Amino acid sequence: MTTFFIKTFGCRVNQVESQAILEEFKRAGFTPAKSFETADICLLNTCTVTHQADKDVEKLVRQILRRNPSARLVLTGCYAAAHKEHITATFPTVEIVGKYDLGRVLFAQNDICWTVSGHEGHSRAFIKIQDGCDNFCSYCIVPYARSVKRSKPVADVLREIKQLVQNGFLEIVLTGINIGNYLCPQTGADLAALCAQIAQLPGTFRVRFSSIELPTVTDGVITHMHQYPARFCNYFHLPLQAGCDKILSDMNRHYTTADYARRVANLREQVPQIGIFADVIAGYPTETETDFQTTYQFIKSQQLAGLHVFSYSPRPGTPAAKLPQLAHEEIKRRADKLRALDKQLRADFAASLVGTVQEVFIEEKKGGAVHGITSNFQQVLLPANTQAHGLVRVQIVRAENNLCYGEVTKVL
Repeated sequence: MTTFFIKTFGCRVNQVESQAILEEFKRAGFTPAKSFETADICLLNTCTVTHQADKDVEKLVRQILRRNPSARLVLTGCYAAAHKEHITATFPTVEIVGKYDLGRVLFAQNDICWTVSGHEGHSRAFIKIQDGCDNFCSYCIVPYARSVKRSKPVADVLREIKQLVQNGFLEIVLTGINIGNYLCPQTGADLAALCAQIAQLPGTFRVRFSSIELPTVTDGVITHMHQYPARFCNYFHLPLQAGCDKILSDMNRHYTTADYARRVANLREQVPQIGIFADVIAGYPTETETDFQTTYQFIKSQQLAGLHVFSYSPRPGTPAAKLPQLAHEEIKRRADKLRALDKQLRADFAASLVGTVQEVFIEEKKGGAVHGITSNFQQVLLPANTQAHGLVRVQIVRAENNLCYGEVTKVL
């Protein structure tokens, strides 16, 4: 019986795609291998968002070629799409297969249906509703690897949610490369219209949006979050990248800091206790010390719930990679300062929730405590003797650093 091994690098989209591929392998009668060393087929779902991501992929490729040379080694994903010539020259025996060719190449069918019935190793489930981006931010390689925009039909999304809820998943994350660009190919429904349909589904479960770009956040999406707080998490991951208009322009981002601040204020007005998190890049090539300080102060002024800090990494083929680069030490200094700010923001957000009642999804028991996550993406620890499961209401009694501690008041 043919055995397979899947390794996933990078983002949530890759993770949910790998789950779909895993399910497809099983439907085709293949068996999971315990490691890449014993697999007949090794499939690497790759990422190229940073230089380190490239190195991680290439390291595993070399290990597989050395320790399991008879395996069929297949690379898919962004690294595979963006660096075909390099891969072919460096690893001539490796197969490069596009995401939308995997069905034909591996399973003799037209396409893989990017639908999942679960999410192995996770308590929450992820649904890929959209693919592709054509924003071409000056630092980003992703549009060169995933430029074609596709969306899953509304009917398929609803069917997938129903199946996941039936299978016991009570929190479902809608993900994609740029989910705000969602557009149903059959009906023309946008993300807000999809939300309207999701709001009407029966059952006790909640839906979280993954990262969503500021220009695509519509009033309609916010309205549904406001009207259906039990269905849609009061959480947004709203990429910022820079809090300086000059750098935003250099990055080819399509908004200003005033636009960002306006939308943050609007979200807070419409969605109580919302947790707003942001991506930010430290050390973009044209970023001066003054620009960096502007970004730092802007982030502080927005009182965000937390940051995901990236140290700028030049990606070959992007406009920013052709610019004079800042010294590594300077990039690290700025990133470290932003990460220290992130810790403070998370601690402040946790403290702001003390005394409130939050809806918490219980994820696991670990380290002598029960771990859960609030609708607004705050980590909560509950007493070890907590017997409840799934979605519960929790009284937040105290906060330490970036963690909240609470007690269950009601099982939902």
